[in-house]
Amino acid sequence: MKSIYKLSLVALAVIGLSACNQEEKATNTSTNVELTTEAQKEAYSVGASIGRYMSGHIKEQEELGLPVDRTLIVTGFTNGLNDQLKLTEEEMQTILQSLDKKLNDKRQEQAKAIAAKNLEDGKKFLDENKAKPGVVTTESGLQYEVLTPGSGEKPAAEDTVEVDYVGTLIDGKEFDSSYKRGESLKFPLNRVIPGWTEGVQLMPVGAKYKFVIPANLAYGDRDNGTIPPNSTLIFEVELKSIEKAAAPAAEPAKK
Repeated sequence: MKSIYKLSLVALAVIGLSACNQEEKATNTSTNVELTTEAQKEAYSVGASIGRYMSGHIKEQEELGLPVDRTLIVTGFTNGLNDQLKLTEEEMQTILQSLDKKLNDKRQEQAKAIAAKNLEDGKKFLDENKAKPGVVTTESGLQYEVLTPGSGEKPAAEDTVEVDYVGTLIDGKEFDSSYKRGESLKFPLNRVIPGWTEGVQLMPVGAKYKFVIPANLAYGDRDNGTIPPNSTLIFEVELKSIEKAAAPAAEPAKK
């Protein structure tokens, strides 16, 4: 049996034990748990960490529409402790593999629905934003607005730039900020998302621009955790400095 399934069984069992303890709260409450010795703390930490992990697992399963019978979790835990399993290891392996597939199928279904909605919401946002005064839309679909004009040099795609920035989703949720980290970011301009490569080349040093970047110029249908698939992104970028790319070395003359 794969380790993930073994972990699931153990973790579900721990959740079951926690449920048992809650039912017997009158005689054995969590406030009466003694955590004096190192061995007690170790045992508690193992159970608590697995319990927290599985709490999220069960919550996700329920949110995906797959019910969880917590009473049977308790029963299965008790049977496992007493070596009185009602199913064989092989049967449980097959069942858990099937459950894992169901969960993955549901996750993919949910991800597709989210990606489709984000694409639709992004298109609507871009259509509304491009009508605002001061907003320019480029041929690629990138939108920008000059917040603070600059007077310095503009970078080329091969140059390294130093910027401060804040990134948000169209609902206003912030997912990244160099200001909060207290440190500007340096990077070669041709090694970031296309919307940045195109947009920052429009900026003179000292300028601050607002960019609205369609999903196809950002991360597309990839899910980056804090950035859901097909997200339209908003960045406010301040160009601090440019390091010009080294000129390619001339080839030696042939004799």
